Amino acid sequence: MNDLALFARRLLRNPKQVSAVAPSSRHLARAMAEGLGPQTGRVVEFGPGTGTLTRAILAAGVAPANLTLFELDADFVTHLRQDFPGVTVHHLGADRAHEVVDAGVGAVVSGLPLLSMPAPVCEAILSAAFRVLAPGAPYIQFTYGPKPPVPSSILDKLELRVEAGRKVWLNLPPARVYVFRRDP
Repeated sequence: MNDLALFARRLLRNPKQVSAVAPSSRHLARAMAEGLGPQTGRVVEFGPGTGTLTRAILAAGVAPANLTLFELDADFVTHLRQDFPGVTVHHLGADRAHEVVDAGVGAVVSGLPLLSMPAPVCEAILSAAFRVLAPGAPYIQFTYGPKPPVPSSILDKLELRVEAGRKVWLNLPPARVYVFRRDP
């Protein structure tokens, strides 16, 4: 099954979990993977869905053995395991990343719909990400909204700073990339 058909089927079955009207575009995927490469070391991806961001991460030069994915949807997990040999795919929520990934990760890339999640879930996901990230390493997230997808109360609590990245107009809907860091 091609990516678009799989995405549409999963969207119809579980719209709240998929929480997007279309898969991420290759333009957004490239923007999310900017700056990643062999020098990044281990990379974790949250919510890979059909693998659009995964392809861009690998195309940037991250080795399959250095990429770990966290996906809740069983059909997406099966698809990802077939399409990306050598990549580790966990059928787990991102909030549990720290249970199976050792600290020192070079980047976390997230396609999760943080804006549609309750604040405690958003906080748990970011907390897990920063438990596995190396000091100063980025958490890269996109959103369709006009501001960062994380409430300032969570940013303050987790001692995170955020920088706005590129606006990607060639995505449906247009999206903005944000980079979150915790100073070492």
